[in-house]
Amino acid sequence: MKDLSIYFSPLPAPENPFAESIGELIVRHDDSGFPEIDQPGIALIYVPEFRNGMPELHNETDDRFRGYLDSYFPGAYWKFKIYDLGNLMPGERVEDTYFALRQVVAELVKKSVVPVVIGGTQDLTYAMYQGYEELEQLINVLNVDAKLDLGDPELPIGKDAYVSKLLMHRPCYLFNLSVVGYQTPLVKSSEIDLFDKLFFDAVRLGEFKADFKIAEPLLRNTDLLSIDLQAIKASDFKGTHFSQPNGLDNQDICQIAKYAGISDKMTSVGLFNLLPGEIAESAHAEVGQIIWYFMDGYSQRVGDFPIGTKKDYTKFTVFLDEINHDLVFYRSNRSERWWMEVPYPPKAGVRYERHHMVPCDKSQYTNALNGDIPNLWWKTYQKLG
Repeated sequence: MKDLSIYFSPLPAPENPFAESIGELIVRHDDSGFPEIDQPGIALIYVPEFRNGMPELHNETDDRFRGYLDSYFPGAYWKFKIYDLGNLMPGERVEDTYFALRQVVAELVKKSVVPVVIGGTQDLTYAMYQGYEELEQLINVLNVDAKLDLGDPELPIGKDAYVSKLLMHRPCYLFNLSVVGYQTPLVKSSEIDLFDKLFFDAVRLGEFKADFKIAEPLLRNTDLLSIDLQAIKASDFKGTHFSQPNGLDNQDICQIAKYAGISDKMTSVGLFNLLPGEIAESAHAEVGQIIWYFMDGYSQRVGDFPIGTKKDYTKFTVFLDEINHDLVFYRSNRSERWWMEVPYPPKAGVRYERHHMVPCDKSQYTNALNGDIPNLWWKTYQKLG
């Protein structure tokens, strides 16, 4: 494993953590040295890099969330290692910070350790995405955001303009992009049209509020989760840089974090735009709770993504005349979660049919019984072509 310690500054010792609290469990980078990453688990990383969004905040840090997380108590099933690698030191240039974060994410994912990156502006999502290049596999990214953050590919990257860089990056390892919680007044219609043309998923704030479970299959299919803390409404997340009158509330974001933690596929998470300034103590306490709920979900992973044998699943088949094809669904006997099988479009010279498994919910199966082709099936089929 590469020496990651060169990218981090150590942390001071925590102030008298409560007995049996998370603070007693964390293996942290302090004056005694960098932790040995010898077991799967979760690694906390604070990155005070703001120059591509709020350059006036350069060299400022605000990691009060650590104290709150230390004071919380672990869940009943927490049997995993928790590392705190310290503060990733910003480089001379922003690109140097990107390079460091890219290296750290790649190494941790290889070790089956989930990096939870906190702090900087959301363009750091791009650096995390680059970390997957060494794995050489397609990944799915989900943004929790009030905007789509597409940006102009001809212009520099920024905290609200980085998605186009993911799309244009070569080699491309992005299979799907989803956004949860976007607000229509903040998004151009042309951006929504582009999402539709690329067969990406975009869930409006109102759709999520009507049924928060709509996000679960998307999160179950995600490798990299990027959360913009500015998507939380200002009354729930008070601070100088938080001004949205509408948005997700604190319970919403914790539910998303719990779903993300449970997802067997989720291998990295970012909590971004925790911008230094006049941020209420309750906001830092909330960041600590978001991390807690992700960890609690992680502790409840059941490893039931249907790869290989399907003996632990119940199979459901629906024939649809419109496409002259069977739609095949699987329900886990352990978790009651659903998946849908989507075939790769036929190609000349390929003798055997291949399929792609997509997380879904029971409603897609119910719709198929009524003769409706699930939109998720169509989108996935188009992207596989």
